[in-house]
Amino acid sequence: MLLSAGWLGAQQPEVIASERARFKIEVLADGLDHPWGMVKLPDGRFLVTERPGRLRVIAGGKLLPEPIKGIPPVFARGQGGLLDIQLHPDYAKNGWIYLSLADPQGDKGLTKVIRGRIKDGVWVDQQTIFQAPADQYVPGGNHFGCRMQFDGKGFLFFSVGERGDVTTPANNAQKLTNVKGKIHRLRDDGKVPMDNPFYKTPGATQSIWSWGHRNPQGLHFDRYGTLWEAEHGPRGGDELNVIRKGLNYGWPLVTFGINYSGTPITDKTSAPGMESPVIHWTPSIAVGGIDFYHGSEFPAWNGNLFATALAHQKLVRMEIDASNHVTHQEILLEKTGRMRDIRCYDDGSLYLIYDDPGKIVRLVPAGG
Repeated sequence: MLLSAGWLGAQQPEVIASERARFKIEVLADGLDHPWGMVKLPDGRFLVTERPGRLRVIAGGKLLPEPIKGIPPVFARGQGGLLDIQLHPDYAKNGWIYLSLADPQGDKGLTKVIRGRIKDGVWVDQQTIFQAPADQYVPGGNHFGCRMQFDGKGFLFFSVGERGDVTTPANNAQKLTNVKGKIHRLRDDGKVPMDNPFYKTPGATQSIWSWGHRNPQGLHFDRYGTLWEAEHGPRGGDELNVIRKGLNYGWPLVTFGINYSGTPITDKTSAPGMESPVIHWTPSIAVGGIDFYHGSEFPAWNGNLFATALAHQKLVRMEIDASNHVTHQEILLEKTGRMRDIRCYDDGSLYLIYDDPGKIVRLVPAGG
């Protein structure tokens, strides 16, 4: 059963009966301005990024009125602004918090990754982890990426969109000399690992882990160490990929999508030497963030992958087999708002970030 927009104004949460679980939706915080990413702190508070450039705090079930002070300026145009947030794997010891953002340089912008700490409500100790050369910054507000994920070995993976570049083989996603349209891998302090695939390739950007991406806004490791990625296609061709070292994922040489004008991009949906998606969504659903569920609250969902959708306003549940094939999809929610991201935390609930209307809700069991 799909839940429509009527629940947003309901006094009592409606029970949703899906294929494998019954759940209700509880609002954790509303009144947010295009929230983009969130983390849960060890003390139970949440940090939430707002795209215009604010970092907000949810404490005791309430959104605090004052944002964290000292967050650097962002390139808040179109899809740009303050984007993802992640905690260092040893956050409890070192306090490092990582932010991705669209970095402004005059009328141009590009994805940047920084880290810092919060002391007494103020962002301090800021360090730059990743910044592209100035000559790669471009105007416009499209395709920044940027999701971040730590693996279990202390390496930081993050996505950078191709910034709306031309849909021809000249696209920057196909250039190893350019940071755009790539998944990158760095150490926690921003240093480049020597075992990165293009570390010794003359002229290549050493941080590149995979290439040929359009606008990746979903990135997550499963419990077996496999990195999954979701990226926006154009008019069709949203992709779910398994990311592997040094591989080319094809954009825009191979795609299931077409230009927004209706003209073809290419006649190829696959080609030798280029990775095909695990699945694609055509027409495009405007896929956003992804996460795997593991918890005791919804045992029937354990191991399932969840994906959000912006334009089509959907929450998609996927069952995946041991060979990393999607064997089944179910739409859990539809037309309740633009969904930006989903997060699974240690309480067993699923937390859903709505870009518009700007709010954070959680899915909790309804019993029965």
